[in-house]
Amino acid sequence: MQLSTRRFADVVVAEPAGRIDYTNAESFKSTLWPALLQNRAERGAFVLDFSRVNYISSVGLRVLMLAAKDMNVQERKFAIAAPQPVVREILDISRFNLILAIFSSVREALEQLSPAALAAYDTVQKTGAA
Repeated sequence: MQLSTRRFADVVVAEPAGRIDYTNAESFKSTLWPALLQNRAERGAFVLDFSRVNYISSVGLRVLMLAAKDMNVQERKFAIAAPQPVVREILDISRFNLILAIFSSVREALEQLSPAALAAYDTVQKTGAA
């Protein structure tokens, strides 16, 4: 599974794409963990941009639960942003909104998590630079 990452000040935003199910959950986990470590020293937040994820199964939810638990132990914030409607429904039904923050957009997540990251994100959006 591909997982592209971008850093905005003290927040890493990672963007998986496609389905997260039994066929690729282990691949998702093995690409997610190095990304989670990117700003560990600064205790920066981590946002999963789910705008390109069209399905997540129970094994994918397990990976999210383990990641949320690991981030909690590190006293770091972990959130999901921009889930598609079917994915949002799965997250709601499985009550993941009680485990981690879910935002309607990456911008909204950054607004809540870090003013510096929001400013960096807005600058990139205005200039088109990555």
